[in-house]
Amino acid sequence: MNHKEEFLSKNQQIIFDFIEKAKEPLKAYSILFNVKKKGIKAPLQVYRALDKLVEIGKIHKVESRNAFIACKSSSCEISQATAFSICNKCENVSEINNPKLSKYLTNFEDDTGMQYNKYNLEFFGLCKKCKAK
Repeated sequence: MNHKEEFLSKNQQIIFDFIEKAKEPLKAYSILFNVKKKGIKAPLQVYRALDKLVEIGKIHKVESRNAFIACKSSSCEISQATAFSICNKCENVSEINNPKLSKYLTNFEDDTGMQYNKYNLEFFGLCKKCKAK
């Protein structure tokens, strides 16, 4: 099932719409503060919605920021892999959509023989704008 077709509850839709419009990854309490006027009052309501949105692939958690960002790639649901490019200077976060990386990770097995089924990678460096300065 394409993750764009998944039915969302009212709270999930409110939170997804807010995250999708954001220019940067958002922390849960920032989301809560901004959706209170829409009737979402408790942290648990936000966390439940975030968990479900991550599970169905509509958003991703950027672990190093403990923040959430809308999915920009329809292919990441297939490989269960998310990878982000994070600028050390301006802190811009963007999702990496690279078929070679996804293919490599899908088949990756470590020295112990463990094969992984989910990935969350973060690459740090300087974006084009910050390199040019």
